[in-house]
Amino acid sequence: MPLRVTFLGTSGAVPTTERNPSGIHVSREGEELLFDAGEGTQRQMMRFGTGFSVSHLFVTHLHGDHVFGIPGLLQTMAFNDREEPLAIHTPQATRRQLKGLVNALGNRPDFPIRISEVGDGDVAYRADDFEVRTFETDHDTRSVGYALVEDDRKGRFDRERAEELGVPVGPKFSRLHEGDPVELEDGTVVEPDQVVGDPRPGRSIVYTGDTRPTVRTIEVADEPDLLIHDATFADDRAERAGETAHSTARGAAEIASRAGAKRLALVHISSRYTGGVDDHLAEARETFDGEVLVPQDGQKLVVPFPGNEDD
Repeated sequence: MPLRVTFLGTSGAVPTTERNPSGIHVSREGEELLFDAGEGTQRQMMRFGTGFSVSHLFVTHLHGDHVFGIPGLLQTMAFNDREEPLAIHTPQATRRQLKGLVNALGNRPDFPIRISEVGDGDVAYRADDFEVRTFETDHDTRSVGYALVEDDRKGRFDRERAEELGVPVGPKFSRLHEGDPVELEDGTVVEPDQVVGDPRPGRSIVYTGDTRPTVRTIEVADEPDLLIHDATFADDRAERAGETAHSTARGAAEIASRAGAKRLALVHISSRYTGGVDDHLAEARETFDGEVLVPQDGQKLVVPFPGNEDD
């Protein structure tokens, strides 16, 4: 059950020749999700092979570098004869503005588009075995971040123990793994907890969008497998980060450390750093012991199950 992240855009407000404005694509077992859509996102999706079968678009805030790609993306979807509905999630009190952007070309796409407002603590989207939660962030406009959190998985089934207890190979194995007791031919009842281990945690990805470092991110993250955090500036412009409601790489790393994150991806890199991001990496690694990266546009990450389990 692969969980894959593709970084479509990792630049700050101003794009560079190497970095597009913000966009994160997440693929999970055939479901395609998009977080923010800066200018040129549709081209990035073509370039990096994500396709356009996105079912949900999660907008962190309505600054142009996070939403200017929406009209073009919708038009491309329409040209491809899309019929499936698209759900767009946007911060509270911004639906009217986003609706205006969707209709900017004067002709709304033929496929259904549902725009909903989300706020701190909401579940923006609930699927069969995961959900996307919303949390408040600290930017200079109405803004939210999103956490994709999988449900706990069933514990491991101990086949050897089941056979020792006399459970015949076959359907009763499945019933026990599903949590139902089974009765043997001699009347003995075998309970699931005798042969099934403790539930195993699923995976989680947290994306902050643009924000100052906040305690709320720590509360929501709760040991995420991947934290994707604003790191617009390095320490040389820490004051500027505070003034513009952004984070430094070090500030993002402090959040990652306090949240118990396993990996930290630093994004929204200011165009001031076209010469390189060595300072971002060095400063973050001084604070956070986990894996730190500044992804390039097009870079893909596969998020493994906790403990590097394959199933």
